[in-house]
Amino acid sequence: MKLINKELNKRIHAILFFCKKVKHLNKLKIFKLLYFLDFIHFQQVGRPITDLEYYAFDKGPVPMRYYKETIGFAPSEKVDLTVFTKREQEILNDLAWAFKETRVEDMMESTYLTNEPWDKTKREGGLYKKIDFFLSLDENALIDKETARERYSDINETKKIFASE
Repeated sequence: MKLINKELNKRIHAILFFCKKVKHLNKLKIFKLLYFLDFIHFQQVGRPITDLEYYAFDKGPVPMRYYKETIGFAPSEKVDLTVFTKREQEILNDLAWAFKETRVEDMMESTYLTNEPWDKTKREGGLYKKIDFFLSLDENALIDKETARERYSDINETKKIFASE
């Protein structure tokens, strides 16, 4: 029995949501919105929403799998918010509201903030290295590191079990 890829479904509908709710959208802005979506959610519950991994590129975080999954993507499809939890919907709405009129050039500064996950990865690991979600767990996080580790580990274990069947 294969595990249904809920995260892929969420990625698609998150991007559709941003296509409908945010202006001046381009690939870089989508990268940044998905990054914020996943890292904010990780700070709150210890797991990302989209299951993407982000890498520290010179212009900010990049979700590597995004390219392959969005080929042939049709933003005219209807957004299905029922694939998201209430918390996930709140983060989507907050991000859409906060960045609705923002151009990607103006968003870049948000991801470049000192001691944020992209900045830490770039400084400590270098460009093109994977950004660790645990770098987002600071004094403002709603979840402690140990609980986040347990949840993240459980999710990855479940994926391995179902992927091997």
